[in-house]
Amino acid sequence: MTRYDDYDLSNAEAYFRKRSDLENRAKLINESQADLYLSIHLNSTTSSKWSGIQIFYDNINDENAIIADKLKKSMGLKRDVSELKNQYMYSRINIPGVLVELGFLSNSEDRKKLLDTNEREIMVEKIVNGVVNYYQ
Repeated sequence: MTRYDDYDLSNAEAYFRKRSDLENRAKLINESQADLYLSIHLNSTTSSKWSGIQIFYDNINDENAIIADKLKKSMGLKRDVSELKNQYMYSRINIPGVLVELGFLSNSEDRKKLLDTNEREIMVEKIVNGVVNYYQ
């Protein structure tokens, strides 16, 4: 975990706050000695039409695309995984891993699923299965 509550990891003034936060997250992940990282987020846009889980990977590590594909299969996604391009934090992480957006808070159906404990447990189980399949 990089955070246990809603705060950033910045140690800079407001102008550089976002960049400092992202640098510190990448540093924390790189220094963790983890075998794999999962960056799990919830998405939101100004339009309520967007929905569904999305998986993104950076090509800095050849394993990232493989992890993304394993997660896609275990989660039963039809949407293709997408390569991140020029994403400040992810291009600085040396450990294999991916970004998982578990749905759109701006979409009422996604939001309903995300608020449901059983639905979240199903999502977690599918993520775990994807990680297990990657290591097999």
